[in-house]
Amino acid sequence: MKALLCKAFGPAQSLVVEQVADLQPKRNEVVIEVHSASVNFPDTLIIEGKYQFKPPFPFSPGGEAAGLITAVGEGVSALRPGDRVMALTGWGSFAEQVAVAAYNVLPVPPAMAFDDAAAFAMTYGTSMHALKQRAELKAGETLLVLGAAGGVGLAAVEIGKAMGARVIAAASSTAKLEAAKAAGADELIDYTTGNLKEQVLKLTGGQGADVIYDPVGGDAFDAAIRCIAWNGRLLVIGFASGRIPQLPANLALLKGAAVVGVFWGAFAQRQPHDNAANFRQLFGWYEEGRLRPHISGRYSLEDAPQAIQALADRQVVGKLVVQVRQA
Repeated sequence: MKALLCKAFGPAQSLVVEQVADLQPKRNEVVIEVHSASVNFPDTLIIEGKYQFKPPFPFSPGGEAAGLITAVGEGVSALRPGDRVMALTGWGSFAEQVAVAAYNVLPVPPAMAFDDAAAFAMTYGTSMHALKQRAELKAGETLLVLGAAGGVGLAAVEIGKAMGARVIAAASSTAKLEAAKAAGADELIDYTTGNLKEQVLKLTGGQGADVIYDPVGGDAFDAAIRCIAWNGRLLVIGFASGRIPQLPANLALLKGAAVVGVFWGAFAQRQPHDNAANFRQLFGWYEEGRLRPHISGRYSLEDAPQAIQALADRQVVGKLVVQVRQA
């Protein structure tokens, strides 16, 4: 099979496509014939040795894939060869085959294309868990989404609308805000042209946002905690800005606010039944047309390094997909 390989830590341009041996499933694993794989921020880190996991060389990046099961290992009973599935792989998806633990595999709804499936699980799974279990977002509340044009940000906008919230989307350019508007955002803020705190307070009549979804960290977090509503919840999703902020605890005290961590991967393993229920709802909304991954670019396996670099350079709106097997 063909695979995009990282042979030594370095930039995306150092990755190479080579032939490697076909895979066989271990106990409790399945092997997937990869049709589509999506690019996520960890892919930019893992190839440079900056991620929490460091696979042995050579390895393929790519943490999210969709395709057909070709083989199942001992102990796997709920999945069969020929099943259409999506999977969270950690790494290995930028290849024609990937082996993955069965508990990280979900059946793909019949109406969902492989490109959408590859771009779905991580962003929508994270945002659904954040807004439902962690924030307990209620219809009629105001949701502020930072980094609203990224993969998780656009998913949060769509899910927030599906849950009945008023959504304020904040991003760093007109093009990014247009994508958030198309996803259903009610109000838009370009936080490069004004004071985020003042703009949020103006849009909320001085009350602030009930729930703040923050995959950015850094300066955006510092401003957002200062425009949170009484009893508000600030969701810590990640730190795409590169700076992990520090919180003056009095700011949470004065608003009776909660700063809530979101770790969807651990939630999915510790509370699999709740995670399955989340995806049943997400798939239902997808089939109703209320959710649709925003795929702004499609790449061949050979061009996947360009996709990884584009994400590292913050040039991406929504998601990028690597079409490992092109129609």
